[in-house]
Amino acid sequence: MQYDIIVVGGGHAGCEASLASARLGKKTLLITGNIKNIADMPCNPSIGGTAKGIIVREIQLKMLNTKKGPAVQALRAQGDKITYPKEMLKTLKSTKNLEILETIVEDLIVENNKVGGVILENGEKILSQAVILTTGTYLRAVVLRGATKTVSGPHGEKPSKYLSTKLKKYGFTIQRLKTGTPPRIAKDSIDFSKTSKEEGDKVLRAFSFDHLPTYKIEDQVPCHLIYTTKETHKIIQDNLEKSSMYGGYVEGIGPRYCPSIEDKVVRFKDKERHQLFLEPESIYYDDIYIQGFSTSMPEEIQEKMVHSLPGLEHAKILKYAYAIEYDAIDPLQLKQSLETKIIENLFTAGQINGTSGYEEAAGQGLIAGINAVQKLNGKEPLILKRNESYIGVLIDDLVTKGTKEPYRMLTSRAEYRLLLRHDNADLRLREYGHQIGLISDSKYKAFQKKKESIQNLIEKLKTTKITPTKTTQEKLAKIGTSLLNDGLTLYDFLKRPEIKMQNLEEFIELTESKEVQEQVEIMIKYEGYIKKANQEAEKMIHLENIKIPENIDYDKVQNLAHEALQKLKDIRPTSIGQASRISGVNPADISILMVYLKKEKLL
Repeated sequence: MQYDIIVVGGGHAGCEASLASARLGKKTLLITGNIKNIADMPCNPSIGGTAKGIIVREIQLKMLNTKKGPAVQALRAQGDKITYPKEMLKTLKSTKNLEILETIVEDLIVENNKVGGVILENGEKILSQAVILTTGTYLRAVVLRGATKTVSGPHGEKPSKYLSTKLKKYGFTIQRLKTGTPPRIAKDSIDFSKTSKEEGDKVLRAFSFDHLPTYKIEDQVPCHLIYTTKETHKIIQDNLEKSSMYGGYVEGIGPRYCPSIEDKVVRFKDKERHQLFLEPESIYYDDIYIQGFSTSMPEEIQEKMVHSLPGLEHAKILKYAYAIEYDAIDPLQLKQSLETKIIENLFTAGQINGTSGYEEAAGQGLIAGINAVQKLNGKEPLILKRNESYIGVLIDDLVTKGTKEPYRMLTSRAEYRLLLRHDNADLRLREYGHQIGLISDSKYKAFQKKKESIQNLIEKLKTTKITPTKTTQEKLAKIGTSLLNDGLTLYDFLKRPEIKMQNLEEFIELTESKEVQEQVEIMIKYEGYIKKANQEAEKMIHLENIKIPENIDYDKVQNLAHEALQKLKDIRPTSIGQASRISGVNPADISILMVYLKKEKLL
């Protein structure tokens, strides 16, 4: 058998990578250890959230941070652990050019530092021009509860025992990481009268720009909020040495921004309580996920911890929490395209690159799939800039700064986050999608029509003026804003903090869609901030456009600091912009490098 591209792993990264590859016309094989676990959500049954929701863009949907500015607003959906994987598998099976094989990959076929396919656990070889590794948490996976270690994947499946060892032999630096998950509780054993109900939004929402929401608002399933107690904290503190992490049984480094509950209690001793969410996993069964209560304590201690929580005094634990350790590669060994520097035509995406989360994995999978196709077609890779997308920030952080712990996307990581809003994701990226071939002509025409509507509405507001007539002043008083002394365009009127787009309907007919109106309102209200952010981004883009030759000999660049020299040789940045973001490379080193490039006429 021979394929254009083989994708190893059927998680969120693998699904997106294989769909991108197949839809772009490449004969693609998706290999997974268990077809039933394709697009599985072994941890939190939600998609999106702050920063993450912008990467993604249905039990319950909620817009987060609505009382804050648009830069930090993001959509979050309570997903269904049965429906989502089922629909994804259905999509994969119906996609042209895509086949699925259930087996384990143990090695790669590599000749002259170029990948040529994979070797299965039975010794069979499958040839391909490119391979994308999206192995999730399965590389030498070990599940931990207290002192108990079990060689296993997240659901008791067989892990990949040998692939990471083979990668190490090929020259990859392997690091050990850890993540975890909380207990699952029987719904009918919870006293919800002691909890606070958290409803979904009362307006229809969707991540997609193309498809209208299909759920009913009244059918959304609520979550419930509770808090840890003093008793919870005492149980944890009294049994710290029994946890896998504090008992010294863990090798891997866990996620700083999604710590276990015992880590929270130790690190934040001043906090009397920590909030927890009781989240439904599916409408088809009654397992409740305790969001924020991840732990690696032994089962008997978990029982005590759970029963110390309000409403869970008599709760039945259906599945105990656990920590899981796994191997990942050092992402500094990746190019910005997610192709590895060690082996040509080998791409990696998701948790193998040191990230955490479904959304980070899916974003990488999409880019890896696109760029594997671009490489085989002899085209330039798609490299998204930091001012263009959170995916661009994510990948640039990984390949430029590396990570020693599971990386989580946060709005604070994006210096141009006002430009990277959930509302303008299509305006930022749809052109790329159409150029690449993943956005159809019909969708692209609809997108162009939306852009035209935005510009037309902006022009209409700039050319429509209100004057201080008696009728106008009465309307302004009714709205609750200051009266006019002179004429004012609706464009400038909308800049008043208390004025919303719907207030303009007192003076003008608004026939545009709510989506277009929202976009225009944000563009006008934050015009000054957006302009400043764009100006800052232009400086960054200028540095990105100053390319560094691949074959540069950094040892010939005199007077570089020792740390800068080593980092530049290891990472081999493609531009001055990327070089300036490397930890340990300071402005003086960049100036020296620029002088050298000009002197050697390499610019």
